[in-house]
Amino acid sequence: MGYPDKANTSVRKRQISKRREERRLEVMTVKIIIDRKVKNGKEPEFFDLLKELRSKAISSKGYISGETLRALTDRHNYVVVSTWQSVDDWKEWEKNLERARIQARIEKIVSRPTKTKMYIHA
Repeated sequence: MGYPDKANTSVRKRQISKRREERRLEVMTVKIIIDRKVKNGKEPEFFDLLKELRSKAISSKGYISGETLRALTDRHNYVVVSTWQSVDDWKEWEKNLERARIQARIEKIVSRPTKTKMYIHA
């Protein structure tokens, strides 16, 4: 038996590092920023749909909190900040059929496609 060569050791270290990062993301809370611009006059319908979404999200695994903000400079632009226990929990909710049905209804009353981004604490 000889010593492991440097190339194999380097590859192994990168694999271990990648697995550690994946595990870290699995257990780290994640903030989801959902940006929507609602068509003029559709705000009441939009708020009803948001309430419906949130009421379903609350009972979903990993949901921590959510809040809705309106832009000061554009009263039709809304951002939802949602906090989840892990990326995996958010992804499960994102695939939820009820959520998809409500999101499809929201897409009909926004003036541009919904933008969604995930953030973790730096």
